[in-house]
Amino acid sequence: MLSLPIQHKLAGFYFFYYSIVGTFMPFWSLYLEDQGFNYQEIGLLSSIAIVTRFFAPFIWGWIADKSGKRMLLVRIATWMEACIWFMIFLIPNTFQSVALLMLIFSFFQNAILAQFEGVTLFWLGDKRTQLYGKVRKWGSVGFIVGVFGIGALLEVVPIAMLPVMLLCIAFLAFIWSFSIKEPSTAPHSQQQLEPLLPILKRPVVAAFFAIEFVLLFSHAPFYSFYSNYLHQVGFGTTEIGFLWSVGVVAEIIMFAFANLFLTRFSWRSLVSLCLLLTGARWIVVGLLPNSFIAQFLAQTIHAFSFGLFHMIAMRVIFQNFSMGQQGRGQAMYSTMWGLGVAIGSILAGRYWQLISGEMVFIIAGLSTLVGLLFVRWLPKQIQQA
Repeated sequence: MLSLPIQHKLAGFYFFYYSIVGTFMPFWSLYLEDQGFNYQEIGLLSSIAIVTRFFAPFIWGWIADKSGKRMLLVRIATWMEACIWFMIFLIPNTFQSVALLMLIFSFFQNAILAQFEGVTLFWLGDKRTQLYGKVRKWGSVGFIVGVFGIGALLEVVPIAMLPVMLLCIAFLAFIWSFSIKEPSTAPHSQQQLEPLLPILKRPVVAAFFAIEFVLLFSHAPFYSFYSNYLHQVGFGTTEIGFLWSVGVVAEIIMFAFANLFLTRFSWRSLVSLCLLLTGARWIVVGLLPNSFIAQFLAQTIHAFSFGLFHMIAMRVIFQNFSMGQQGRGQAMYSTMWGLGVAIGSILAGRYWQLISGEMVFIIAGLSTLVGLLFVRWLPKQIQQA
């Protein structure tokens, strides 16, 4: 393992990390429903699992930029994540206990991806434009293995075993993390951190993070309730897992071909396209819940609603935040993601049974139009990597 090229080691960690996400995201709400929680409680628990993104990324980003020990933070957080899934068997099965566990889980979960993205970009250096998509796609492969493999497994074992599966994958991620050293090109410990406010005041940065909030707000019903939504109309866990994996396959294809878009079109045009297609995606999900083909086609739009948007985000952060600000730049991206999904999840859970899941998805689709108000501040010229 130690003799592998660094891009393979990075790809391996993405694989294990997103295997956890692919196991947790589609099936956690089904696990909570199996444990007796109602939709409003599931919405609140989903938002609690995300709420630490308001502050945790900045804490971890500050520690990372101050200490320069990004991989050490990733290892600590991955170990704690494994411990959380062990602890779920030791605590009472009450709303308060699960909420506390989710709060602790998400606090450490937020240390992993934002800082590992920084580690990856530092390791890839000048080759990041050519190699980032090729490395990151293995995270998408891991997600598919998690969502499809666990979905099939849950057809034969009770969903109450989900935390055991999460524990095993998290432990594998922890072991793999030791194959990756701190990148030598990354800034080491800093006595005085560079201020972020001047960067956040830049119109392109402020507008991009505002658009990110709107886009992820629209994703909230999907991340929190899509599996329950499909389960209600008669889809099995294998079909649910397959539909989740379709989105990630589309994401992998986008990572492979994103440069074709990024070298031909401006950020303004591409982000507008992401917003419009994402809106169409949720409206289709809401209008045609029983149609497998419609859900399949809607999931392919994940290539734009996440894949292309994420590639643009990495460029925005790397171009606008200095080397010494990368940890906090990634943290800001993570925070806006969490803020959008958390607020959206609370509202979706609140109104799910009042106006129906179908209407929640349609409203989520229409909400993406708000993001178009901010695209005017994104550059209309094609940006060089």
